[in-house]
Amino acid sequence: MRQLNKDDLPLLVRELREFIITIVATKEGHLGASLGVVELTIALHYVFNTPEDLLIWDVGHQAYGHKILTGRKDIFHTNRQFGGISGFPKRNESEYDTFGVGHSSTSISAALGMAFEGLNHAGVTDANLLVILNDNAIGIDPSVGALKQYLTNVKIGAQKQDNIFEALNFNYSGPIYGHDIYKVISELERLKSIKGPKFLHLITTKGKGLKQAEDNQVKYHAPGKFDAKTGEILSKSGFIQQPPKYQDVFGYTIVELA
Repeated sequence: MRQLNKDDLPLLVRELREFIITIVATKEGHLGASLGVVELTIALHYVFNTPEDLLIWDVGHQAYGHKILTGRKDIFHTNRQFGGISGFPKRNESEYDTFGVGHSSTSISAALGMAFEGLNHAGVTDANLLVILNDNAIGIDPSVGALKQYLTNVKIGAQKQDNIFEALNFNYSGPIYGHDIYKVISELERLKSIKGPKFLHLITTKGKGLKQAEDNQVKYHAPGKFDAKTGEILSKSGFIQQPPKYQDVFGYTIVELA
């Protein structure tokens, strides 16, 4: 992929999105998160020398594009299937998966543990660390709280002073539009030449590339089977009855015991 001309990358962006949509439509899985970081995923592997440069995902749901680009395209249809590849980065699956991660909040500590330790400590070291905030203003549910409000103010230009990340001694950059592949690559290349802890703030749209997933981001986080062309979620009627999900059995059992 690194041998491609930059002008070929928008086509790769489109093909990667279409491939993720096509597979997840029939095999199920986490859709919106990976669609939202297609440009970022390509840019990271294009600019940095992975796996020698260690890439750690904070949200494992976002790593579908990463897996497809790193030698698992032909077996991606086995994603989350028995005997298939994991739905998250998994160290024993690929040398490109440098850290096993599920949902979130472990990446900076893991990266600094590989380089040193935690967001607070990172700012007082000279660790060559780049933290990228994929700011789509949503998790599985809409984000709330003071940090969310701070990031909202940054995006709309209301936060004129006191950058919280610069206060933690990070070299802050952004916010920039995360779906402009050229802009993301340009900024990554600039930050690559800067030593020490750096922080890049990207604005993205969860579910980018599938209108229904953009409009209803919570529903399309993990929508089950859907029509890859129309985005319409398929009715479960007519399917073989599936056993109850582990998390549901666990939840009901805990409530009963309580």
